Amino acid sequence: MLSNLQQQPADALLALIKLHNADPRADKIDLGVGVYRTGQGDTPVFAAIKAAERKLVEEQDSKAYLGPEGDMAFVEALMPYVFGKDTADMGGRIEGMQTPGGTGSLRVALAMAKRAGIERIIVGVPSWPNHAQICADLGLAVVEFNHATTGGRTDMEALGTALGRAGERDAILLHGCCHNPTGIDYSHAEWDEIAHLVAEAKVLPILDLAYQGLGNGMEEDAYGVRRVLVAVPEALVSYSCDKNFGLYRDRVGALYVMAAVPEDLPRMMSNGHMLARANWSQPPDHGAAAVREVLADEALTAQWLDELDQMRERMRQVRAKLAAAGTAGAVDLTPLGGQNGLFSIVPLSKDQVLEMREKHGIYMAGSGRINVAGLTMGNIDKFIAAVADVTG
Repeated sequence: MLSNLQQQPADALLALIKLHNADPRADKIDLGVGVYRTGQGDTPVFAAIKAAERKLVEEQDSKAYLGPEGDMAFVEALMPYVFGKDTADMGGRIEGMQTPGGTGSLRVALAMAKRAGIERIIVGVPSWPNHAQICADLGLAVVEFNHATTGGRTDMEALGTALGRAGERDAILLHGCCHNPTGIDYSHAEWDEIAHLVAEAKVLPILDLAYQGLGNGMEEDAYGVRRVLVAVPEALVSYSCDKNFGLYRDRVGALYVMAAVPEDLPRMMSNGHMLARANWSQPPDHGAAAVREVLADEALTAQWLDELDQMRERMRQVRAKLAAAGTAGAVDLTPLGGQNGLFSIVPLSKDQVLEMREKHGIYMAGSGRINVAGLTMGNIDKFIAAVADVTG
């Protein structure tokens, strides 16, 4: 029977890693993989996380199962950062559970939405490829609208049109901040409008907050999520700690459910717990426990936030340098200076992306998406010159 399985295409980014690793050129540049890198090209463990891990080694007295809901102290410790200190409990209408990364959270969120009767997910494109893959695996239809205009601005008209055509069995999936892959985020005024449109359309919002703190700051990056939640009766919020705590391989995430009334939460969460049990049974403990330790200790919290500020500042410096270069060949790099997070799209054709790789040793996704943290003050001039070369 297993011989009936059909060959599946290889993941393009994973294939890019292998190509980069096999390239013998000393000055090669990896702009594909979505992890933060320092100015020296490293992806370090946060010092605050290291300190928390030392505490765990000394104090943790059991590795027993936590249950499908995971470490609830971790889940609750994150809530003030996601929902705000004054509205952390939203009148008892929000409850959460731990998940393996943001992907695990999205998987459960979308599966819960389907169980609730949702049939279609409205998604701005381009989007993170796994959004569509998870929807397809669950049998959810994807309705696309353009996230941004050709001029590099959010396309609010397209979003409004999509919501205007929405039906009662539709949900909308929105990036909370640091849009992947474009880096083009909604302004506060646009989030105000989005909250109104979502409430008016009576669709279920699914909010993907995977990069909080990497855009404009922890509070600023939560504005959109909080604004939408105030406007609607129900919502799902998918959260990832992989980027803003540097816990990529530990897979640390959470799913939050907001109900119209607190009495509905136990029934809703029972579905989340059952889906988790059927998928991974229990989430991994270590990374979430380390985050819990960081957030429980004022000194470690301050250290973590300082490290996050340094990450954000370095990416801002890279974006400023790209923007200052202006036009490289036929490409205007100026808009990258006003974008947020790890990613941006450089408007290159697939042939030009291939030429960047083969001629210059610069590895990036076929869509032109780059991880700006892969650029340093030592290699950014080479990147700008390469873009000019392949497009000039």
